[in-house]
Order: sequence, then C-alpha cells, then structure tokens
Amino acid sequence: METKQFKAESKRILDMMIHSIYTHHEIFLRELISNASDAIDKIYYKALTDEALTFDKDSYYIKVAADKENRTLKIIDTGIGMTKEEMENNLGTIAKSGSLAFKSENERKDGYDIIGQFGVGFYSAFMVADTVTVISKALGSNEAYKWESKGADGYTIATCDKDSVGTEIILTIKENTEDENYDEFLEEYRLKSIIKKYSDFIRYPIKMDVTSRKLKEGSENEYEDVLEEQVINSMVPIWRKNKQELTQEDYNNFYAEKRYGFDKPLKSIHISVDGAVRYNAILYIPEKIPFDYYSQEYEKGLELYSSGVLIMNKCADLLPDYFSFVKGMVDSEDLSLNISREMLQHDRQLKLIAKNINKKIKSELQSLLKNERDQYVEFYNSFGRQLKFGVYSDFGTHKEELQDLLMFYSSKEKKLVTLDEYVSRMPEEQKYIYYAVGDTNERIEKLPQIELVADKGYEILYFTDDIDEFAIKMIMSYKEKEFKSVSSGDLGIEADESGKETAAEEAENKDLFEAMKEALGDKVKAIRVSKRLKSHPVCLTADGEVSIEMEKVLNAMPNNQNVKADKVLEINVNHEVFQSLKEAFANDKEKLALYTSLLYNQALLIEGLPIEDPVEFTNNICKVMV
Repeated sequence: METKQFKAESKRILDMMIHSIYTHHEIFLRELISNASDAIDKIYYKALTDEALTFDKDSYYIKVAADKENRTLKIIDTGIGMTKEEMENNLGTIAKSGSLAFKSENERKDGYDIIGQFGVGFYSAFMVADTVTVISKALGSNEAYKWESKGADGYTIATCDKDSVGTEIILTIKENTEDENYDEFLEEYRLKSIIKKYSDFIRYPIKMDVTSRKLKEGSENEYEDVLEEQVINSMVPIWRKNKQELTQEDYNNFYAEKRYGFDKPLKSIHISVDGAVRYNAILYIPEKIPFDYYSQEYEKGLELYSSGVLIMNKCADLLPDYFSFVKGMVDSEDLSLNISREMLQHDRQLKLIAKNINKKIKSELQSLLKNERDQYVEFYNSFGRQLKFGVYSDFGTHKEELQDLLMFYSSKEKKLVTLDEYVSRMPEEQKYIYYAVGDTNERIEKLPQIELVADKGYEILYFTDDIDEFAIKMIMSYKEKEFKSVSSGDLGIEADESGKETAAEEAENKDLFEAMKEALGDKVKAIRVSKRLKSHPVCLTADGEVSIEMEKVLNAMPNNQNVKADKVLEINVNHEVFQSLKEAFANDKEKLALYTSLLYNQALLIEGLPIEDPVEFTNNICKVMV
C-alpha cells in the first residue's frame, strides 16, 4: 500500500504542533470529541436544506472506548463521515479545517454552531499515540475508507468495511516513559474526568462503558462488577437555560460543582448577550476572601468556553485586577481562536466581552450597595481593599470607575459610609473632606489631631487600611471637594483672629522653639504653635505630600527606601506643660532638652512610630520623677 506524504508540512511542523502548541497531553481527547460533535452538527445543517434527510438529535452520540489489553482508545461518532477526497483534504493537510470550510458555507441556525475553526486539533492525537487510524463512511456513500498514520512520515488510505455512517478514530497509545505515563489515557476514571472537565457541555451524549458495583442477582449481600453504558457529559449547560427557569439554589449548586469556592456565593450574575458579540456568562461574587487571595499562588480569571468546550481554565484578560475576586465562566461562539484552542488571540471580541463584563460587575455592585446594604458591607469587608488597590494602581486610571464603590468608617455615623453620603451631609461652610489615619478606629478616636475638626462638628473618615491614604491621594477630590488629613498643616477652618494670635505667639516664643529645634536636630522640620490641639500638649504633623502614615507603610515594604515625612512638632501653648517649657528655657537649658526629647517621643508613640532609643526614653522619665 502506497504511503502518501502530507501535502505541505514537514516532520518539524508536526513536531511543533505536538510539543509546542499544546501544554497538556489530555487536550487530545477534547479536540477529538469536538471534531466528533462537528461531524454530527454537519448532518443537522444538511437536513436544513435536504428534505429527504431528517435530523433526530436523540439518534446521534459520541462514544469513547478503551481497550487496555490492546492499548487502544476509540472515539466513535455517528456524524456525517468523510469521503476519500475529504480524508485527503482534511487529514492529509495539516492545519486544513473541514469544519471551517463547512462553517463558511452554512449560516448558524437554531443554536447549532460548528466548534472547529482550525485543523490542528486532530493531530494532537500524536501526543499520546504511536499510530492513529481513522475509519469513516460518509453520508450518502456506499464506500468506507481507512486512513492511517504513524506521524510525519506520511499516511495511507484504503477501502474498508463499515456498516454505519460515521467515523471511528483508533489510537494506539504509546508505551510509558520515564517522564510520561500514557497508561492514564486507558483508565476509565481518568477518561471520565477529562470528558467532564473539557467536554461536559457538548450538546450530544458522550457515552462510555463504565464499571459499576451492583448487588448480584439472587443475593442479598454479594456484589459484582457490572459493565454498563453511561452518558458522561451533562450536555445542557446552565448558562444556556432561561433565567426564569433557574433558582438561586441552581446557581449555588453550579458554584459548588465547579469548585469556585468552599463558601456560598454572595451574588450570582447571569448574562446572555446576542449583539455585536454573542456570549453567555455566569459570574459570582464570593462571600469570603480565598485564603490565598493576596499571595502569588492566587490566579485570577474566568473559565472560557467556545461553544460549550472549555478552552481556558483561567482567562485573566476577562477581568481587571480590581475585580479579580470574581469567579465564573464565559461561553462564546464568536471568539477567534488561533491554531490551538488553549491560546486565544487578544482580539476585538475578547476585549469587547471583557469590557461588557466589567460594566456588569460594577452595575451589580452598585445595585447591591443601594438595595442590599448589609450584603454590600459584608462584601466590602472582604474585598474593599482590592477596590482601593484598583483606585491606586495604574496612576489612578480607574478612580472614576471605582470611587463610588468605596466606603470608610465615619466618626459621626459609627459605620461604613460612601463618599457620596459624606459629601451630601457636609455643612455649607466646610471646605474639605476630612480624614484621619491610624491602625484601628479606636486609636484614631484618641488622636490629638482630630480635636479641632471634631469640635467644629465636622465628620471625619477613618483610614485603617495601609492602602487608604495612597488611594485617596490618587482621587485627590470628590465632587469638587478636596481631601484633607487632620494632620495636614492647613485645615482650612481656623478663624482670622486665631491666625493672628498664632502668628503673635510664634513670634513671642521664637527663641524657645529654636532651642527645642536645636535639641531635636533633623528629627523634625520645625517646631510650631498648634492651632488644632485642645486638651493634648503635643502632636506630630507633616508638611508635604508624604504623610507620617505613608512613611510607615513605605518603610515596611521589602525594598525599604527609608522614606521620611517632613515632620512638624506642634505645641499646645494653652497647655500647662508649655509653662514648664518656658520656665526650663529661662532657667535650665538642660532640662529644656530633656522635656523636648520626652515630648517628641510622646508624639512618636501617639503616631505609632518607634522610639529611636527606648533606654534613653525610660531614663529620661526617671529623671523627671526624681
């Protein structure tokens, strides 16, 4: 029998397909099952224009059969089959797709769509098989043909016997090697798991002879292994069902079946779009944060299907980083695939789907915030940090999209509030949105810096996440109201008379403050009269863009660049401690240096900053006591 050569491809090209295009050997079964589904679809299309041909979906199936003894795996379909010429054209030329040609000649109707777009998938069989044999009888033909190949060396075609229309692919599975276990592709459990993983939603039944344990006939307690034919795949995916037919329990069950998480989803989103690009999607907002969410092991992305066939476990391009907590899947028949279904071209369709999904997620979160506040707060406690990272990242590119989803603890409401809610309550004379930064709400409540703003009756937002202030610096203003830290130099609420008094006090105590500054050196930028302190003697504030809290966060990072805020030590001249400073300045410069050091270290402790020399600090306290 004459061995024919592949028309345009060499051994090197076939090797590339086997070893480079597909990263997992198990993909071969997905490809062959998809081809079998295409073959059945082609009969459906023929029946649309041929009155002599009827299409009864229940009569068509795909069967997978393993023979361990002979090391063969069969994939059998009842599809349209192939003539000798079609075998030559479709199997004899690598990267020639019969499905693509057929698809271009027939419009999609009634939800049936040809999966295959490129002809490489069939050759993935050579990843696991030494020999690939194809026996096929075409619809309307009396002849059957057998195509056989051992790889790039070529193939043979000969007539053979086959009673029914359809195709039978026989793979002679390779022997095991040190690196590869090919026996797994003859194991019943493994084959079932591959089918469920990739081809669960193929619209035709995929059958297998499955071993099950049953009670032996005539016995009460004796069991035997029975081989029976079972349908492995689900066939009808949940996302193609009418939303009105589905309950929340159905969505929760799908969430559990797909192992998207061990919790229950907080919100499920079912999308069906039939416009410029057609796709279905089921998305979930989880209830709890995954244990590995902020680790390198966490991988964002949605499952991506093409006509019900899984082509990517995690398609990261479908989700922006700030919505990386969303779980779920997308199925589209309009995606452009390259020569492997594993890798997608970053094309217009995918970008359009991603854009629409992004809008939908935001819309659902806004709806949750408006209509189910308690659930949104629960979500925000888990994933609010990620939204704030989204505001900060990419130089604030996404701030307009995310700022209305942010929430912060309110000094007045004693709960999380939105920026819009804060601004709506602002008195007419209030110039800024005020915030205070600290480790906990309780610690912020005790900060000396909040006294003046609180006495004016203004609401203060509490920032307790290390990302909070960085995110707000990116937003800069909300509804034309700038953000202002209670620790910033100018709070914008001091009266003119107060300003004049402060200037006079600064001038009166200039020499004292210079002496204190000399005692502290470059630890502070300046010593000033405080306009914000009421009951506390001292506090630290910052000049410039880098706040004290930002200094703490940046210096805690692995690439510590020793960032320093321009610290200012503010003194409450109405506090009795100030009288002690004045007396020490007049009578005992050494005692002034001691008091100055104590007050500076006290201010550091209030800010949650480390004292540079704890031993010196404790010794100084002892000096004051004796």
